[in-house]
Amino acid sequence: MAHPDFTEAADAASWQVVHIKVEISRQSYAPEGVMQGYDPREPRVGSAMASGSGVIISADGYIVTNNHVIENATAMQVILADKRTFKAKLIGRDPNTDLALIKIDATGLSAIKFGNSDRVQVGQWVLAIGFPFSLNTTVTAGIISAKERNIGLIGNKERQNDPNDRSSSNAGSAVEAYIQTDAAINPGNSGGALVNTSGELIGINAAIASQTGGYEGYGFAIPINLARKIIGDLKKYGVVKRGMLGVSFPAPATEDQVLRQKGIDPGTIKGVYLTGVQTGGAAAEAGLKEGDIIQKIDSLQVMSSVELSEKVARHHPNDQIKIIYSRGGKIATTEATLKAQAENTQPAKVGSSMEDIYNKLGAKFAPLDDRARQYFQLRAGMLVTAIARGGFFEQIGIQAGSIIVSINGSEVSNPIELNKALMGASNGIIHIACLTPDGLRVMFNISLGA
Repeated sequence: MAHPDFTEAADAASWQVVHIKVEISRQSYAPEGVMQGYDPREPRVGSAMASGSGVIISADGYIVTNNHVIENATAMQVILADKRTFKAKLIGRDPNTDLALIKIDATGLSAIKFGNSDRVQVGQWVLAIGFPFSLNTTVTAGIISAKERNIGLIGNKERQNDPNDRSSSNAGSAVEAYIQTDAAINPGNSGGALVNTSGELIGINAAIASQTGGYEGYGFAIPINLARKIIGDLKKYGVVKRGMLGVSFPAPATEDQVLRQKGIDPGTIKGVYLTGVQTGGAAAEAGLKEGDIIQKIDSLQVMSSVELSEKVARHHPNDQIKIIYSRGGKIATTEATLKAQAENTQPAKVGSSMEDIYNKLGAKFAPLDDRARQYFQLRAGMLVTAIARGGFFEQIGIQAGSIIVSINGSEVSNPIELNKALMGASNGIIHIACLTPDGLRVMFNISLGA
């Protein structure tokens, strides 16, 4: 059996991948965790340098990269594969998908050819192209290891609230539906290209899963079919305009557990089980109800909440989508006109949003007294005093008497801290660290929906 030859694909795509160097303030310079992608350089006085990769998508200088590569940048420099150097300006960025669009003042560039990420298959060969550790253009080969991966990454680190920020971070929920590959990806590869054997762009490399910060065989790329919509919005509007279906469902990490709590065998669900339908939302107007199972969006099968979120996120407000769903074992079809995402920047809406989250959690809380903190050896915590029927806490089995230790990594010890932590979950996922009444430490996730 002949070994695959990647020379044509590497030659076709390498010239469109660029090296991005950014200058950021020392105060905001904190690349950490699994979303590294940075290649740290020696810090200057009052600033630091970091770098990543990007992909040329148009002849007139538009370049797509990761949001975390250019976030908090005070200056950006792009170095092409032929060593030409340009200053870059930010067009727009979207923390909810970890994508950003920048531009250089150049013409006649070679733009990469787009592929179709819906057609990629587990086991097919791919190439990852970028600038790991600030080396020159580097090509590595591997296979597609998995699709539609949600690793709970986006929104896990603190982000600065800049009133002049043109990002769409206030406009919705995080979307993670990564293509997983074992092609070697290291710090500096973020924002680079994942291409098929024809040299077509099928993903934007975004993250690694690693215990050491280096390559361990788990790399993740944003599918290009999602990225095309996001960068198209950034180019046209400067922000992302995302259509919302108005449904909620269990987070991927707790999906099976939630279904079992409802007495449902997860193996019998061929689609996405809806735990809620927003009043006045697109789904409600289309006739969907709690307990329905969405099986297809347009002609595309959805077998998980990750797939549903990604398929819906490709659409704009007022787009009409065809939904095939199951109710009581019977298959039905409906059409939904997606709504615009509700803004959450107006103070008048904060109270209702907070109330919506509490209603979804279905619980009441009280501060943890000093005696309980000492007994359980906790620095902080909020006691769950009551559980409401039908709420998320009841669904996943959190009992009255449990202690909420932290939310999204922030310790909570009073209602103000609890409110702040809950309202800060703009990525659409709430991560709850809990101590059960019998002393078991567990982690739960709740999805705020799509």
